[in-house]
Amino acid sequence: MSRTLEATSPRTGDQAPPLQHLLQHWRDYYELTKPGVVALMVFTAVVGNLLASPGTIPWNALIVGNIGIALAAGSAAAINHLVDRRVDARMKRTEGRPLPTGHLRTGHAIFFAGALGVSGLSLLYFAVNPLTAWLTFGSLIGYAFIYTLFLKRATPQNIVIGGAAGAAPPVLGWVAVTGTIDPHALLLFLIIFTWTPPHFWALAIHRREEYASVDIPMLPVTHGDRFTRWQILFYTVLLVGVTMLPFVTGMSGPLYLVGATVLGARYLWFGVEMLRRNEDRSLPMRSFGYSIVYLMALFAFLLLDAYLPIALAPLLG
Repeated sequence: MSRTLEATSPRTGDQAPPLQHLLQHWRDYYELTKPGVVALMVFTAVVGNLLASPGTIPWNALIVGNIGIALAAGSAAAINHLVDRRVDARMKRTEGRPLPTGHLRTGHAIFFAGALGVSGLSLLYFAVNPLTAWLTFGSLIGYAFIYTLFLKRATPQNIVIGGAAGAAPPVLGWVAVTGTIDPHALLLFLIIFTWTPPHFWALAIHRREEYASVDIPMLPVTHGDRFTRWQILFYTVLLVGVTMLPFVTGMSGPLYLVGATVLGARYLWFGVEMLRRNEDRSLPMRSFGYSIVYLMALFAFLLLDAYLPIALAPLLG
């Protein structure tokens, strides 16, 4: 029996009481939420929270707001698993996910995704503010439906256009505190939006054959390896320029500038080396791995630059 058929076939224990079912399959449900991706999104949302109110801790937005954002992001991830379950069964990177393996049935995943989405959006609407809830809803629709259902299979620019949904969390975090969309929050959005293509295209180069085998038009599939490497370098240069904007606009100071410059130089090194050493098959995944560290460190520098002077002020008199 194929993996695709397994994903919709009943398995032993599916008729167990709900609590027993959850205890048996909690790891599968946890995997549906893409916890690593959600953790990075929540981290950038937390930075948005704290930058929106330097010197004070916005506890409601920080705790309740980020729980709501995490639940909604987990819902979007689960919907992505649902839509891609047949494709996932044919790709080595994803064939072990809960739906292709049949560990969870489609109906269970649909209910889980819906419960997470409704819970997260309700929490944001009633306990944080309506604007945060509506923006989060738009982000969920953008990723789970517009990107996953349409863009991913329609254009090699899928990740460029669809990256807007993934870039929303720092704006959501900011809005959770202020109830308004601030230009500085949009700078954070722009950083992640520009970071997404070189981040994902490095993975797409490494997995080019798999994407080709399931007819997903990722850039390396439609335009080739070399063209994609040039695009990665182009977007990395653009990203380094965009990351200078917080300093240029006065949002951040010298500490952030130094951190962004050092981090950006290393990322540029990967972009150049991927063009120079086309035969090194390890470079795309090393670039992919560094891109995650890069984004986390960059946002950490934003936070340090804003809060370190406040922390040192009593010591310096």
